[in-house]
Amino acid sequence: MRNDNLTSYLNLHLIVFIWGFTAILGALITIPADNLVWYRMVLASGFLGLFLIVKKKSFCIPIKELMQLVFVGLLIALHWIFFFQAIHISNVSITLSVFSLGAFFASLLEPIFYGRKVLWYEVFFGLIIIAGLFLILQVESGYIYGFYYALVSIILGVLFTLINGKLIAKHDPSVITFYEFLSGVFFISFYFIFQGKFTLDFFVLSLNNWFFLFILASVCTAYAFTASVKVMRKLTPYTVMLTTNLEPVYGIVLAYFIIGGKEKMSTEFYIGALIIVITVILNGIIKHYYKPKK
Repeated sequence: MRNDNLTSYLNLHLIVFIWGFTAILGALITIPADNLVWYRMVLASGFLGLFLIVKKKSFCIPIKELMQLVFVGLLIALHWIFFFQAIHISNVSITLSVFSLGAFFASLLEPIFYGRKVLWYEVFFGLIIIAGLFLILQVESGYIYGFYYALVSIILGVLFTLINGKLIAKHDPSVITFYEFLSGVFFISFYFIFQGKFTLDFFVLSLNNWFFLFILASVCTAYAFTASVKVMRKLTPYTVMLTTNLEPVYGIVLAYFIIGGKEKMSTEFYIGALIIVITVILNGIIKHYYKPKK
């Protein structure tokens, strides 16, 4: 990581901290995961649409690339549905710890998407993270179904991160995010219509749920997601994914103090989380001093 990327890297850490809080909100909101994601994407796309109008930015985008954004929107919607479902059937700590596998998948897939060589240290760090995750699952096996949902979620997350890494070179981050969220709303709405879920009860939420959804959609989604796309102008998708491994740490600490109860994990769990933190730090150091040959 070069010196001129420092600001982007620090911004990324702020974004990841916000994402850690997203998991807490997901645990506090008491509606089903797919309903939650629909509300999140509807509200977030509304916020982004107002932002684009106020800033007088163009909504125009070529049809070919619009179709790519529609596909990414589907991936994002599925990613969040599996994510929140994992939280509901296990807990915040387990779900976020599985997200550490994102770096390993990115280290293998990014060279395919970007036509570069596989970097030895990216794969090495990914394997260390798997070791940390294995330590966690050895003592927390009762949450195995949450693990499966979280695993699907992170694979989808890696895919749309890699695709966005290409799209950001041509388009404004807020425009990209707006169309992706709007596409997610379309796909989920189509499914809900088919399932007959749009009933009066669907739109009746408690004040607490509305409050948490507002924070989730504005700060944790409209702002954080757009900012995460923007930093990819300076940082590689792999670095974004590896730094995202701090999301479990931020989220687990927040969950411990805010939720408590079932979020209190074993000593081995926290050792595994510490392995992930050290790996992220080492990646930042190596990227600062090591520049791979093209």
